[in-house]
Amino acid sequence: MDALGRYLADLRRLLIGSPFATSQAIHERLSKVKALAVFSSDALSSSAYATEEILIVLALAGSGALKWSLPIAAVIVALLAIVALSYHQTIRAYPNGGGAYIVAHDNLGQLPGLVAAAALLVDYTLTVAVSVAAGVAAITSAAPGLFDLKVVLAVAVVVLFTWGNLRGIRESGTIFSAPTYCFIASMGTVILLGMAKVVLGDAPGSLLHAAPPRHPIEPLEALSILLILRAFSSGSAALTGVEAISNGVPAFKPPESYNARVTLTWMACILAFLFLGITFLASRYGLVPEERETIVSQLGREVLGESPLYYVYQAATAMVLFLAANTAFADFPRLSAILAGDGYMPRQFTFKGDRLAFTNGILALAGGACLLLVAFNASVTRLIPLYAVGVFVAFTLSQSGMVGRWWRLREPGWRTSMLFNGVGAAATAVVAAIFLVTKFTHGAWISTLLMATLVMLFLLVHRHYRRFQERVRVSEEEVARLPAPPSAPLEPGAQRRHVVIPVHDLDRVTLAAVQVAREWGGRITAVHVTDQREAAEEFRQRWERLLPDVPLLIVESPYRAFLAPMLACIDYLSRSADGQLVVLLPSLRVRHWWERLLHNQTILGLKRYLQGRRDLRVLTVPVELPD
Repeated sequence: MDALGRYLADLRRLLIGSPFATSQAIHERLSKVKALAVFSSDALSSSAYATEEILIVLALAGSGALKWSLPIAAVIVALLAIVALSYHQTIRAYPNGGGAYIVAHDNLGQLPGLVAAAALLVDYTLTVAVSVAAGVAAITSAAPGLFDLKVVLAVAVVVLFTWGNLRGIRESGTIFSAPTYCFIASMGTVILLGMAKVVLGDAPGSLLHAAPPRHPIEPLEALSILLILRAFSSGSAALTGVEAISNGVPAFKPPESYNARVTLTWMACILAFLFLGITFLASRYGLVPEERETIVSQLGREVLGESPLYYVYQAATAMVLFLAANTAFADFPRLSAILAGDGYMPRQFTFKGDRLAFTNGILALAGGACLLLVAFNASVTRLIPLYAVGVFVAFTLSQSGMVGRWWRLREPGWRTSMLFNGVGAAATAVVAAIFLVTKFTHGAWISTLLMATLVMLFLLVHRHYRRFQERVRVSEEEVARLPAPPSAPLEPGAQRRHVVIPVHDLDRVTLAAVQVAREWGGRITAVHVTDQREAAEEFRQRWERLLPDVPLLIVESPYRAFLAPMLACIDYLSRSADGQLVVLLPSLRVRHWWERLLHNQTILGLKRYLQGRRDLRVLTVPVELPD
């Protein structure tokens, strides 16, 4: 490898860490304790603002309407229980993960599955943007001098999370566990102490009666069923992130399915306790929404005063809002890899990096979140209308898919399970509809447009890959009809030439490169890099049967990388060559600019590393496929 290549490799190793072998993957799984921190921070952090969202809507009808907050919260917790039970069934039936996409795709068909996938991808991106913006707002509230830097700070936080996740999920779990559990402990302490004060009569209200609001609120509209439904839909933001565990089942230690279900139960119980506790105490302390202080902060001041514990409590709340982004960093790349494996996204999203993380998915999520933060000036108020639409669309499709599954398979207990899923599907559909109606003109149209655009792109990519496979596929008869290798070199000195061809499959692209190499004359070696030993042996047998005159060198890559093993192999062949070494890179000739995003990316990366080397020549063979 040349000096530039070595420098880039050393820099990558410094930033990302030493590679993990594929055989180490089982040891990079998460325990239930770590998984709760990694996958639950999104759902648990929503308890910091869900109660406030309910009160903001109810306050439109005046102080008297605030009493509806607790019944609404109770209904939302019931919905949480139904959704959690639904995902229990999903985890058991689909232990390989995928969540709403897999369930909807398997049981409802291609289009509903893609809508669910698009909804989740949009929601994950907004989870990062909203959570980071809220966390930065907490910092700038404590340090007003940083307010003008909030966009820079938000982008910096996203970059930090990107770095942590690129280093691998095990280290991410270690880094993020302590703040999540600090939030649970501090919020739980405030709730328990607040309850104790209510029981002892030290709070403005009592167990059975709410306290009067701190200050009267003039009604702007009448209390109505629609207003209560709006408050319900706003408070249902507490459910965002519940699906994360079902998407991340493969990240758990064995037995994966059991551990994921236990962790989901823990998460639902903790979330219900925090959400109901905050809502109950908000009514008993007469808390009302204020522009400059959150309900959670007001509650902390009432219970803890201005003691150091209050600042620990606030710091933990800010940290968990940051860490909520980590749930998306765990699930967005994994869902992208599933979609890419099914041919709906570019193939490079299936590749794992040196640290067993889906590098391209992580980078795509970070880029999308940064764009949102810059476009909306890292403002939570401006981002919230875009949020949560996607997750309730995904909930509805997932639970509808489970209803279809129970009806089709009719396994023992299917009626009860179908009832739970049916009620959940109906409830989440209502919430999604209310979100769209009440927030469409305030920004929900952007989320809707993004989802529709993603679905269209999924279909276009899938159609392109399907047609591409048909065009590159070759039969054994076609290989047999290839011109035979020339009996003598076509130019002087060709016998001392050694041509190396990186190959992915035995298809038209590979055959075109082999034919060019044969015409040049000299030694030819095909190099195939893989991390799947059994598939590699099948590939070798087919190659030797169809192209016996071209030696095939298979390089096993325990790190799932392509460039490093290929470069190491080329280095070895260069040192052992007694003549000129030529690296022949077959490159698909594309007709449209967007096709470059779907093809030739690996070859282009290899070419960048090899250009400028004096010990070999790099030649690109453009290959045009028949229509």
